[in-house]
Amino acid sequence: MSDAAINQYKADLRSMEFTLYEHLKVQEVFTEDYFSHLSREECDQIIEQTARFADEYIGPLNGPADRAGCTIVDGQVITPEGFKAAWSKLYELGVPNFAVPLEHGGFQGPSSVGSVLHELLSGANCSFNMYPSLTLGAMDLVATFCKGKVRETFLEPMMDGRFGGTMCLSESQAGSDVGSATTKAVKIEDNRYKISGTKCWISAGDHDLGENIVHLVLARVEGAPAGTKGISLFVVPKYRVNDDGSVGESNDVQTVSIEHKLGIKASSTAVLAFGENDNCEGFLVGGEENSGMKQMFQMMNSARIIVGIQGLAAASSAYLNALAYARDRKQGSSVKAFKDPNAPRVAIIEHSDVRRMLMEMKARVEGMRSLVVKLSKHQDLSLALAEKDPDTANYHKGQVDLLTPIVKAYCSDQGFRVCELAVQVYGGAGYVQDNPVEQYLRDSKIFSIYEGTNHIQALDLVVRKLRGRKGQDLVDFTSNMTEFIQTNANDPGIGAEVRALGAAAQGLQEAGASIMEYMMSGKLDQLTLCATPFLEAMSEITVGHLLLEAALIAEECRTQNDDQSQEDFDFYAGRVMSAKFFANFILPTVHAKVAAIKSADRSALDIPDRGFSTAW
Repeated sequence: MSDAAINQYKADLRSMEFTLYEHLKVQEVFTEDYFSHLSREECDQIIEQTARFADEYIGPLNGPADRAGCTIVDGQVITPEGFKAAWSKLYELGVPNFAVPLEHGGFQGPSSVGSVLHELLSGANCSFNMYPSLTLGAMDLVATFCKGKVRETFLEPMMDGRFGGTMCLSESQAGSDVGSATTKAVKIEDNRYKISGTKCWISAGDHDLGENIVHLVLARVEGAPAGTKGISLFVVPKYRVNDDGSVGESNDVQTVSIEHKLGIKASSTAVLAFGENDNCEGFLVGGEENSGMKQMFQMMNSARIIVGIQGLAAASSAYLNALAYARDRKQGSSVKAFKDPNAPRVAIIEHSDVRRMLMEMKARVEGMRSLVVKLSKHQDLSLALAEKDPDTANYHKGQVDLLTPIVKAYCSDQGFRVCELAVQVYGGAGYVQDNPVEQYLRDSKIFSIYEGTNHIQALDLVVRKLRGRKGQDLVDFTSNMTEFIQTNANDPGIGAEVRALGAAAQGLQEAGASIMEYMMSGKLDQLTLCATPFLEAMSEITVGHLLLEAALIAEECRTQNDDQSQEDFDFYAGRVMSAKFFANFILPTVHAKVAAIKSADRSALDIPDRGFSTAW
């Protein structure tokens, strides 16, 4: 390993521990039968093991792999030096299979703990973690929907890292409009079909980390209905698999090219051609035609949550690197000594505007982590209670559905925002490769684009998720927040901030009424215009609620424990202050978004196309 290959990744395990166990009390899931085979101590060991792997194996590869990127040699993608060894070590440790059910060969750990594992891996090296993350999603889909020989052939090799996995949706003419896909499937016999077509933007589309790659390909069977209703899903391996499980001949899947990108350069984003020689075979998932979108949404929803975690992960390390730099970098004198030309230089963390930026980064990172773990705990309880308490399980599943577009959109947008602020804290030093934050900034831009752009998430929220279970999911969400506000509005420490949350929540209800009016009156262009600001407002309120909830716990800890260390006292004080900052500096922006939604302004809709510019 070269001298340049040093680990610049930073993680705050204490903050993660607080969110998991003190704030959201994830340890409660271990009392349920579904997770009773595990304990907090065992999960903590896995977190520590994953943190060591991140520090020792993939963190040092992040910068060098970004500069090297992926290459194609004789039609085969070659990943950067060190990735293959790291891939083998990761699967040796079993980390990718932590949350996989026992019946499939996994540990059946809680997703709330698994979200921390994903944060550690993505924060240390986002490009690397794309490969096992996509494999996990594809493997989970195979386990859920495939049967018989197909399941037997592909599941175990994906579990142990022999085979990788991808999802192949996009085509050059279709983009997010998946229903316009033209990749074809022609039945051979039983569930075997010939596949032909080209897919683009395929993350981890080709690599040299395992022996084979299992592509999940959306295609249209001849005579199928138009649009998404006529899309089917197929398992298409890069290489055919022999009866004994060994890798056989090529399955006529060719890597046409890989993209040259702004960021995540060590993740191979590929253009793949299927059946150029009329010799590509795929297996119909579940044995059912025209069910591809329903099946693929399992992987897509999982991927959307992981994308949110990617945003959190990049933001967290960018913030911690910026904080370390601000503590060390001396520049300028204190504002308190502005009249003294001989005043000593101080660390820039003493300057007010730097503290403002650090506080925004801290609050957003802590809020994003709480949001991710909150959703993940709902996932855990929906699984654990499915048989013994279906009604409560449905409540938790409804909250997962409601929060998924928020986690994806908010964490990806704000992850980029935090990385941008980190560069600003560094100043010019943040704009060069000597420091890691410029890479975090580049890597994080894609998060708001892939797995459904954030506007798609906003449409999903306002058109579908707000009406989940005939509106009961939203009722449950707002009832929990209303109870919190009513209970704590007069709290001596954060009562003012809780009342500010209440005012913002009231504004969101008014915006929601406007959204419903636009929908009911057929003003769909106005509805779609306002969907993104509505999601942003709802996200800020959700995060504000979680931060204030955590602040109450932290305030109690720091004021009622006489035996705590100064480090613990300062930690808890920091949690209280970040919640207050968010409520007073960030939450007020909700009112501006609400006003915009209620205004029914149509300027963006009514402007002539050439009104944007007459230059062309």
